[in-house]
Amino acid sequence: MAFDPSKPYNDLPALPPMVDVESRAVLKACISARAAVGELKAAGQLIPNQGVLINSIPLLEAQASSEIENIVTTTDQMFLFDGVSEGEADPATKEALRYRTALWEGYQALKTRPLSTNTAVQICRAIKGVDMDIRKTPGTTLSNDRTRQVIYTPPEGEGLLREKLANWEQWMHGTLPGSADIDPLVRMAAGHYQFEAIHPFTDGNGRTGRVLNLLYLVEQGLLDIPVLYLSRHILRHKADYSSGLQSITETGAWEPWLLYMLTGVTETARWTMHKIVAVRGLLEETTERMRRDAGKIYSRELAELVFVRPYCRIAHVVEAGLAKRQTASTYLKELAAIGILREHKVGREKIFLNPAFIELLKRD
Repeated sequence: MAFDPSKPYNDLPALPPMVDVESRAVLKACISARAAVGELKAAGQLIPNQGVLINSIPLLEAQASSEIENIVTTTDQMFLFDGVSEGEADPATKEALRYRTALWEGYQALKTRPLSTNTAVQICRAIKGVDMDIRKTPGTTLSNDRTRQVIYTPPEGEGLLREKLANWEQWMHGTLPGSADIDPLVRMAAGHYQFEAIHPFTDGNGRTGRVLNLLYLVEQGLLDIPVLYLSRHILRHKADYSSGLQSITETGAWEPWLLYMLTGVTETARWTMHKIVAVRGLLEETTERMRRDAGKIYSRELAELVFVRPYCRIAHVVEAGLAKRQTASTYLKELAAIGILREHKVGREKIFLNPAFIELLKRD
């Protein structure tokens, strides 16, 4: 029977797919992706203070993943309102920052429990900022942004959705027959389609699924921290992302989708790795400059702080335990005087920007 986008896709096939997901082309792409992710993991380990990466690359990921859903903000807005003044941010920036929060909360949750439906619920709640749960009522559809024509109606019924999510969990953890031998990157790509096709929430499914991708790479030991900037590839090839998902549903075209995702992993792992290497170089250069030109206030911790907080406030220095408020202000003004930071006033508050680091992150 032909697929009808206007009817709930309750017959969504369970995983594993009924085709060989590890074709010759997929395996070849998988080798490149695994090598690139391995290089990224090694690069991340070169920066002892992981906060430098956790507070920067995931913000870029959050911005791009939100933009895929037409929630548009800027890198500057993200850093400006991160952690301190989120209540003053515009709605798009607030929502994008919640994505970063969801990624961090999910990363922390991995330390106590494996990826699961409950993890997905927790992530979606954090992204949306409301008490989301698995859909209980019908009426959810996906439409073409331009024509408003319905292109997909996901399965309906909480019981059925939870059943399909349980199958998705088993696939991701390699406990389904034959799935343990499938490469985790292939399982991630196939699992991402399945999660999006189940579409368990009324909103936030795409962003939740993309957070789950990064957490899965950490859970499988492919990364230490969730710093792969995968949404960069998806945003740049958004039409291919949407059509790839739709083609599996309509024609069972698994191989093009898997190749698309593996290519994305390879390209963004290499991009992120080069970005991290550049960050490390700039951090070392800044540390040496601070030691040379501001030796009286120099500490490695202070040098790292202006990378962890590239929009640094006096409160950040105090919270880091590096100085009391008046001394903290002196430190930041001294770094501005030698050109490492740039003082900027937002309302009544003084903020000290790390312009070289911000430019490095924004530069493509």
